[in-house]
Amino acid sequence: MLQLHFAPNSRAGRIVWLLEELELPYELNRMDFHPKDLKSDEHRARHPLGRVPVLEDGDISIYESGAIVDYVLERHKNGGLKPATEAPEFPPYLQWFHYCEGMVMPPVNTIVVQTILLPEDKRDETVLAQAQRLLTRALVPVDEVLAGNDYLIGNFSGADIMLGHASYMSNLLGSVTEEMANLKGYISRVEQRPAFQKAMSS
Repeated sequence: MLQLHFAPNSRAGRIVWLLEELELPYELNRMDFHPKDLKSDEHRARHPLGRVPVLEDGDISIYESGAIVDYVLERHKNGGLKPATEAPEFPPYLQWFHYCEGMVMPPVNTIVVQTILLPEDKRDETVLAQAQRLLTRALVPVDEVLAGNDYLIGNFSGADIMLGHASYMSNLLGSVTEEMANLKGYISRVEQRPAFQKAMSS
């Protein structure tokens, strides 16, 4: 059985969401988002930087959320969430799948560091403001592609597991403006999916 090493309010939520969408059996090792768990010798043996998610599948251990999504869809169950390589949806699928970590998550990371992880006397308002501007700008193309679409490539896909979760987090951080009506609607649809709700309550 698949085993997922998980901490709440992290990218690991994407993987719980994916496994729930695909109705795959899995075990969840829930850890606190705290150095006592994540930086322990036991967890560093799974991930050298002491981060989550980590997926174990028998003798296979893999980290990086995007790699895990791809692995599960290829090795276990696609469920229609990844288009065939010859399908017209495949190029945009790849683009939005990777846009998540390439463009959206770097400023999200900075905002989280500057507002939550660092003590107040170490925070830098200039760095925070720059990250907030970058994140809002990065979300504009996502809002545009969702005009007339329920999901990024039309039907729900693995790209939504990646970028839908990142959009949800961006909204929590206040970076999805009211003008981004398409993106607001998309986040609402994501939030209404039962598998997403279960993942966020894990």
